[in-house]
Amino acid sequence: MAPRAVTFVIFDGYQTLDLAGPYEVFGKAGYDLRVVAEAAGLVRSNTGLPVLAEHGIADTDPTTTDILVVVGGRGVQSARLNRDLVAWISAAAARAPRVTSVCSGAFLLAETGLLDGRRVTTHWRQAGRLAREYPSIEVDCEPIFIRDGRFWTTAGVTAGMDLALALVEADLGRDVALDVARELVLYLRRPGNQSQFSLPLWSAQPAGGDVLRKVVDTIHANPGGRHSIADLATLAGLSPRHLQRRFTKEIGVPPAVYVERARIEAAQRALAERDDPVEAIARRYGFGTGETLRRAFHRIVGVAPSDYRDRFRTAYT
Repeated sequence: MAPRAVTFVIFDGYQTLDLAGPYEVFGKAGYDLRVVAEAAGLVRSNTGLPVLAEHGIADTDPTTTDILVVVGGRGVQSARLNRDLVAWISAAAARAPRVTSVCSGAFLLAETGLLDGRRVTTHWRQAGRLAREYPSIEVDCEPIFIRDGRFWTTAGVTAGMDLALALVEADLGRDVALDVARELVLYLRRPGNQSQFSLPLWSAQPAGGDVLRKVVDTIHANPGGRHSIADLATLAGLSPRHLQRRFTKEIGVPPAVYVERARIEAAQRALAERDDPVEAIARRYGFGTGETLRRAFHRIVGVAPSDYRDRFRTAYT
């Protein structure tokens, strides 16, 4: 079978990693890659790094790509005003079996109108603006990437690599994707439903060697374990009051809140990746009963565990 063709669309002020990350993943897997810009030649990223776009839109057939990747970056707001570039993307996206955007590349893809009525994501900082300026699009800033039909959108930067690995796995199988992940020292796959607001992102994290690091690592290593304030204080060698005060000040939330969020994240992964009953997941991750898990899920995630599983079950085709 001939290598699948992947076309990257860049512009002045693109985000370097939005291009380089997925490009490396697809390249290691043997895809046929090309970089397209408004005109062939050097194109500078938002940090000034020049990349050679070997193809310009005037001399590139938009109907000959299997995967279209529209990157993001600060320059996207100017790029989406370029009618010729938007028209070329629209023609390519109308025919490509898979159409993707990385980070704020969703704005450029949205400008074509092809995302109307679809559920998409982008970087959390840009989600509000995307929703305001394109009200026909359902914007969800929670997952790191979303698939809606043949359209895939990502939260940005390293999430573009997660998406690329997911597509490699769908096309070429788990073994090839695993080889690529090992070569690039990546996780094989962070599921698309993983939150942009996961604990390591939205809370402060202690430095290595700190007693709080030991506490945090223990919570993540076994979310369903015994993590009362007394247990964690013993682990840290601190009094419960001292641990409560220091953890809240340095991490940003009390220990009990952190433990609950870690357990919810573990349950989210299990719901998306396994077929275990909700009751079993609740017991495994420290909620005791399915009803306790359901109440916590509704309060924190906003949906029932069963609805979450239906929405985010891992299945790439």
